[in-house]
Amino acid sequence: MRDPSSTSPGRAADRPTPLLIASLAVHAAALPAVALAPHRWPWIAGAVVADHLSLVAAGMLPRCALLGPNLRRDPAAAAAGAVALTFDDGPDPAVTPAVLDLLDRHGARASFFCVGARVDAHPDIAAEIVRRGHGVENHTQTHPGGFFFHLPGRLDRELALCQEAVARATGTTPRLFRAPAGVRSPLLAPALARRGLALASWTRRGFDTVSRDASAVGRRLSRGVAAGDILLLHDRPGPGTMPIVLEALPLLLETLRRAGLSAAPLGSAAAGAFP
Repeated sequence: MRDPSSTSPGRAADRPTPLLIASLAVHAAALPAVALAPHRWPWIAGAVVADHLSLVAAGMLPRCALLGPNLRRDPAAAAAGAVALTFDDGPDPAVTPAVLDLLDRHGARASFFCVGARVDAHPDIAAEIVRRGHGVENHTQTHPGGFFFHLPGRLDRELALCQEAVARATGTTPRLFRAPAGVRSPLLAPALARRGLALASWTRRGFDTVSRDASAVGRRLSRGVAAGDILLLHDRPGPGTMPIVLEALPLLLETLRRAGLSAAPLGSAAAGAFP
Protein backbone atom coordinates (compact mmCIF):
# COMPACT_ATOMS: atom_id res chain seq x y z
CA MET A 1 0.00 0.00 0.00
CA ARG A 2 1.28 3.47 -0.84
CA ASP A 3 2.38 5.48 2.19
CA PRO A 4 -0.02 8.45 2.38
CA SER A 5 2.52 10.54 4.27
CA SER A 6 4.91 10.51 1.34
CA THR A 7 4.39 12.49 -1.83
CA SER A 8 6.52 11.65 -4.83
CA PRO A 9 8.49 14.66 -6.09
CA GLY A 10 8.11 13.38 -9.61
CA ARG A 11 4.34 13.85 -9.66
CA ALA A 12 4.01 16.58 -12.32
CA ALA A 13 5.57 19.25 -10.10
CA ASP A 14 4.50 22.01 -12.48
CA ARG A 15 0.83 20.89 -12.57
CA PRO A 16 -1.49 22.88 -10.25
CA THR A 17 -2.86 20.98 -7.28
CA PRO A 18 -6.63 20.81 -6.63
CA LEU A 19 -6.30 23.62 -4.09
CA LEU A 20 -4.58 25.88 -6.62
CA ILE A 21 -7.12 25.02 -9.33
CA ALA A 22 -9.92 25.90 -6.92
CA SER A 23 -8.14 29.15 -6.05
CA LEU A 24 -7.84 30.11 -9.70
CA ALA A 25 -11.53 29.34 -10.18
CA VAL A 26 -12.50 31.56 -7.25
CA HIS A 27 -10.52 34.48 -8.66
CA ALA A 28 -11.79 33.94 -12.21
CA ALA A 29 -15.40 33.93 -11.01
CA ALA A 30 -15.14 36.85 -8.60
CA LEU A 31 -15.36 39.80 -11.00
CA PRO A 32 -18.16 38.35 -13.19
CA ALA A 33 -20.07 37.46 -10.03
CA VAL A 34 -19.83 41.02 -8.74
CA ALA A 35 -20.96 42.34 -12.14
CA LEU A 36 -23.97 40.02 -12.21
CA ALA A 37 -24.92 40.35 -8.54
CA PRO A 38 -23.36 43.53 -7.11
CA HIS A 39 -25.50 43.29 -3.97
CA ARG A 40 -23.67 40.07 -3.07
CA TRP A 41 -20.21 41.62 -3.13
CA PRO A 42 -19.57 41.04 0.63
CA TRP A 43 -20.05 37.30 0.12
CA ILE A 44 -17.84 37.31 -2.96
CA ALA A 45 -15.13 39.32 -1.22
CA GLY A 46 -15.37 36.94 1.73
CA ALA A 47 -14.81 33.96 -0.58
CA VAL A 48 -11.68 35.59 -2.04
CA VAL A 49 -10.31 36.41 1.41
CA ALA A 50 -11.02 32.87 2.61
CA ASP A 51 -9.18 31.53 -0.43
CA HIS A 52 -6.13 33.68 0.33
CA LEU A 53 -6.14 32.54 3.94
CA SER A 54 -6.25 28.90 2.87
CA LEU A 55 -3.21 29.42 0.62
CA VAL A 56 -1.27 31.14 3.40
CA ALA A 57 -2.19 28.39 5.86
CA ALA A 58 -1.06 25.68 3.43
CA GLY A 59 2.23 27.50 2.83
CA MET A 60 2.93 27.86 6.54
CA LEU A 61 2.61 24.12 7.16
CA PRO A 62 6.01 22.71 6.17
CA ARG A 63 4.81 19.13 5.66
CA CYS A 64 1.69 20.09 3.71
CA ALA A 65 1.38 18.95 0.07
CA LEU A 66 -1.65 21.06 -0.86
CA LEU A 67 0.51 23.51 -2.85
CA GLY A 68 2.54 20.86 -4.66
CA PRO A 69 4.59 17.69 -4.21
CA ASN A 70 6.56 17.46 -0.98
CA LEU A 71 8.92 14.64 0.00
CA ARG A 72 8.17 13.85 3.66
CA ARG A 73 9.52 10.30 3.81
CA ASP A 74 12.15 8.55 1.73
CA PRO A 75 10.91 5.23 0.26
CA ALA A 76 14.40 4.24 -0.89
CA ALA A 77 15.79 4.75 2.60
CA ALA A 78 12.91 2.70 3.97
CA ALA A 79 13.78 -0.16 1.65
CA ALA A 80 17.40 -0.01 2.82
CA GLY A 81 16.53 0.03 6.51
CA ALA A 82 17.81 3.58 6.89
CA VAL A 83 16.64 7.01 7.92
CA ALA A 84 17.44 10.05 5.78
CA LEU A 85 19.51 12.37 7.95
CA THR A 86 19.52 16.04 6.89
CA PHE A 87 21.20 19.24 8.07
CA ASP A 88 20.11 22.79 7.23
CA ASP A 89 21.62 26.29 7.08
CA GLY A 90 25.36 25.57 6.69
CA PRO A 91 28.10 25.29 5.93
CA ASP A 92 29.52 26.74 9.13
CA PRO A 93 33.30 26.68 9.68
CA ALA A 94 32.94 26.09 13.42
CA VAL A 95 30.27 23.38 13.29
CA THR A 96 30.11 21.58 9.93
CA PRO A 97 33.60 19.99 10.10
CA ALA A 98 32.80 18.65 13.59
CA VAL A 99 29.48 17.26 12.30
CA LEU A 100 31.33 15.54 9.47
CA ASP A 101 33.77 13.97 11.95
CA LEU A 102 30.89 12.68 14.08
CA LEU A 103 29.19 11.18 11.04
CA ASP A 104 32.43 9.49 9.98
CA ARG A 105 32.91 8.10 13.48
CA HIS A 106 29.50 6.42 13.32
CA GLY A 107 29.65 5.36 9.67
CA ALA A 108 26.68 7.62 8.89
CA ARG A 109 25.88 9.62 5.75
CA ALA A 110 23.61 12.62 5.38
CA SER A 111 22.34 15.41 3.14
CA PHE A 112 23.28 19.03 3.81
CA PHE A 113 20.80 21.66 2.64
CA CYS A 114 23.23 24.53 2.22
CA VAL A 115 22.73 28.27 1.83
CA GLY A 116 24.42 29.41 -1.38
CA ALA A 117 26.03 32.53 0.12
CA ARG A 118 27.62 30.37 2.83
CA VAL A 119 28.84 27.92 0.20
CA ASP A 120 30.44 30.87 -1.61
CA ALA A 121 32.08 31.92 1.67
CA HIS A 122 33.27 28.38 2.54
CA PRO A 123 33.63 26.41 -0.71
CA ASP A 124 36.27 24.14 0.81
CA ILE A 125 33.80 22.91 3.44
CA ALA A 126 31.09 22.30 0.84
CA ALA A 127 33.60 20.32 -1.22
CA GLU A 128 34.61 18.32 1.85
CA ILE A 129 30.97 17.40 2.52
CA VAL A 130 30.80 15.75 -0.91
CA ARG A 131 34.29 14.24 -0.64
CA ARG A 132 33.19 12.40 2.51
CA GLY A 133 30.22 10.85 0.76
CA HIS A 134 27.38 13.17 1.72
CA GLY A 135 24.95 15.16 -0.43
CA VAL A 136 24.76 18.94 -0.80
CA GLU A 137 21.32 20.33 -1.66
CA ASN A 138 19.66 23.71 -2.24
CA HIS A 139 18.45 25.85 0.69
CA THR A 140 18.23 29.17 -1.24
CA GLN A 141 21.06 31.61 -1.84
CA THR A 142 20.44 33.93 1.12
CA HIS A 143 17.90 32.16 3.38
CA PRO A 144 15.61 35.20 3.12
CA GLY A 145 12.87 36.13 5.52
CA GLY A 146 9.41 36.44 4.04
CA PHE A 147 10.16 33.68 1.55
CA PHE A 148 6.41 33.01 1.18
CA PHE A 149 5.89 36.44 -0.39
CA HIS A 150 8.64 36.34 -3.02
CA LEU A 151 7.58 36.82 -6.64
CA PRO A 152 8.74 34.46 -9.42
CA GLY A 153 11.80 36.53 -10.33
CA ARG A 154 13.15 36.51 -6.78
CA LEU A 155 12.36 32.82 -6.36
CA ASP A 156 14.24 31.98 -9.55
CA ARG A 157 17.28 34.00 -8.42
CA GLU A 158 17.38 32.36 -5.00
CA LEU A 159 17.23 28.89 -6.57
CA ALA A 160 19.60 29.58 -9.47
CA LEU A 161 22.33 31.30 -7.46
CA CYS A 162 22.41 28.49 -4.92
CA GLN A 163 22.53 25.88 -7.68
CA GLU A 164 25.51 27.71 -9.20
CA ALA A 165 27.30 28.12 -5.87
CA VAL A 166 27.02 24.41 -5.04
CA ALA A 167 28.11 23.38 -8.55
CA ARG A 168 31.20 25.64 -8.39
CA ALA A 169 32.26 24.37 -4.98
CA THR A 170 31.45 20.67 -5.26
CA GLY A 171 31.09 19.77 -8.93
CA THR A 172 27.61 18.41 -8.19
CA THR A 173 24.19 19.92 -8.89
CA PRO A 174 21.46 19.76 -6.24
CA ARG A 175 18.31 17.82 -7.07
CA LEU A 176 16.47 18.66 -3.84
CA PHE A 177 15.30 21.90 -2.26
CA ARG A 178 14.16 22.79 1.23
CA ALA A 179 12.46 26.13 1.86
CA PRO A 180 13.65 28.36 4.72
CA ALA A 181 11.74 27.20 7.82
CA GLY A 182 9.78 24.94 5.46
CA VAL A 183 7.54 27.83 4.37
CA ARG A 184 6.44 27.82 0.74
CA SER A 185 4.18 29.84 -1.54
CA PRO A 186 1.82 28.86 -4.38
CA LEU A 187 4.53 30.09 -6.77
CA LEU A 188 7.24 27.72 -5.55
CA ALA A 189 6.26 24.47 -7.30
CA PRO A 190 6.61 25.85 -10.86
CA ALA A 191 9.90 27.56 -9.92
CA LEU A 192 11.26 24.24 -8.66
CA ALA A 193 10.06 22.43 -11.77
CA ARG A 194 11.95 24.91 -13.98
CA ARG A 195 15.16 24.03 -12.12
CA GLY A 196 14.52 20.28 -11.94
CA LEU A 197 14.32 20.41 -8.15
CA ALA A 198 12.08 18.43 -5.81
CA LEU A 199 10.81 19.90 -2.55
CA ALA A 200 11.84 18.01 0.57
CA SER A 201 10.54 18.64 4.07
CA TRP A 202 10.90 16.14 6.93
CA THR A 203 9.20 13.52 9.04
CA ARG A 204 10.41 14.99 12.33
CA ARG A 205 12.67 17.83 13.41
CA GLY A 206 14.85 18.30 16.48
CA PHE A 207 14.40 22.07 17.05
CA ASP A 208 18.12 22.13 17.79
CA THR A 209 18.47 25.84 16.97
CA VAL A 210 16.16 26.83 19.83
CA SER A 211 16.69 24.06 22.40
CA ARG A 212 19.59 23.91 24.84
CA ASP A 213 18.81 20.32 25.86
CA ALA A 214 20.61 17.77 23.70
CA SER A 215 18.65 14.89 25.20
CA ALA A 216 15.35 16.57 24.33
CA VAL A 217 16.52 17.11 20.75
CA GLY A 218 17.49 13.46 20.49
CA ARG A 219 14.14 12.31 21.89
CA ARG A 220 12.17 14.44 19.42
CA LEU A 221 14.02 12.83 16.54
CA SER A 222 14.12 9.25 17.78
CA ARG A 223 10.69 8.77 19.36
CA GLY A 224 8.95 6.25 17.11
CA VAL A 225 11.64 6.58 14.46
CA ALA A 226 11.30 4.18 11.52
CA ALA A 227 13.11 3.37 8.31
CA GLY A 228 12.34 5.99 5.68
CA ASP A 229 11.91 8.86 8.12
CA ILE A 230 13.54 12.17 7.20
CA LEU A 231 15.21 13.75 10.23
CA LEU A 232 16.10 17.44 10.41
CA LEU A 233 19.00 19.01 12.31
CA HIS A 234 21.13 22.12 11.66
CA ASP A 235 24.87 22.47 11.18
CA ARG A 236 24.70 26.19 11.90
CA PRO A 237 23.50 27.35 15.33
CA GLY A 238 20.77 29.92 15.73
CA PRO A 239 21.70 33.46 16.80
CA GLY A 240 23.11 33.47 20.31
CA THR A 241 22.79 29.70 20.73
CA MET A 242 25.37 26.99 21.24
CA PRO A 243 25.73 24.31 18.54
CA ILE A 244 23.65 21.78 20.46
CA VAL A 245 23.80 19.52 17.40
CA LEU A 246 27.31 18.43 18.44
CA GLU A 247 25.85 16.96 21.64
CA ALA A 248 22.57 15.70 20.18
CA LEU A 249 23.95 14.00 17.07
CA PRO A 250 25.97 11.27 18.87
CA LEU A 251 22.93 10.47 21.03
CA LEU A 252 20.74 10.18 17.94
CA LEU A 253 23.22 8.04 16.01
CA GLU A 254 23.61 5.66 18.94
CA THR A 255 19.83 5.37 19.24
CA LEU A 256 19.59 4.57 15.52
CA ARG A 257 22.31 1.93 15.88
CA ARG A 258 20.44 0.22 18.71
CA ALA A 259 17.28 0.27 16.59
CA GLY A 260 19.12 -1.41 13.72
CA LEU A 261 18.83 1.67 11.48
CA SER A 262 21.54 3.29 9.42
CA ALA A 263 21.70 6.94 8.35
CA ALA A 264 21.80 7.77 4.64
CA PRO A 265 21.59 10.86 2.43
CA LEU A 266 18.21 11.97 1.20
CA GLY A 267 17.93 12.02 -2.55
CA SER A 268 17.92 8.44 -3.70
CA ALA A 269 14.13 8.67 -3.74
CA ALA A 270 14.33 11.60 -6.15
CA ALA A 271 17.02 10.14 -8.40
CA GLY A 272 14.54 9.06 -11.05
CA ALA A 273 11.99 11.79 -10.48
CA PHE A 274 13.05 13.90 -13.44
CA PRO A 275 14.00 12.99 -16.98
